Amino acid sequence: MANLVFPDAVLVKNYINGDESALASLIERHQSKIYGFIYSKVNDSDLSNDIFQDTFIKVIKTLKSNAYNEEGKFLSWVMRIAHNLIVDYYRKLNKMPLYRETEEYSIFNYMSDNAPTIESKMITEQVESDLARLLNELPEDQKEVLIMRMYQDLSFKEIAELTGVSINTALGRMRYAVINLRKLIEKNQIILTN
Repeated sequence: MANLVFPDAVLVKNYINGDESALASLIERHQSKIYGFIYSKVNDSDLSNDIFQDTFIKVIKTLKSNAYNEEGKFLSWVMRIAHNLIVDYYRKLNKMPLYRETEEYSIFNYMSDNAPTIESKMITEQVESDLARLLNELPEDQKEVLIMRMYQDLSFKEIAELTGVSINTALGRMRYAVINLRKLIEKNQIILTN
């Protein structure tokens, strides 16, 4: 008999009904997309593996408890779980995923003709620190959209899917986040240049 390719919804149903191989098929089908998404946000393979495993532990628990009800939207549901775990990770660290201390960033600094002075490094760190502090003053929904757009480089369509809102709502939140951030920058008299 030919090897049939079942839709996600069928594999989910089969897994819930006791077919363990159905979950393996789902993981195999979506592994590179989910892992790639996680890695693009955390830039660390060990951490990405941990978050990937935690994502599927949550998936298994939800499916086993019959709490899954996203018929036909399995991948976006799993991506939302992964996204939430990434957000939780950064919250625990109490830091924003600013592109500091990554290999690319460090190498880029030292390869340039004008190696950064101690003073310019301090200014850059101060600007990043001020900006992270201001982001934390934004309402949670605005902060989330701004981080996803600016630091994680997600499209508004992806943001809408991951946060469970319409594209217009995501755009509106981004607009208000930028307006509020400008007000906070003016109020705190922060100069965002180095």
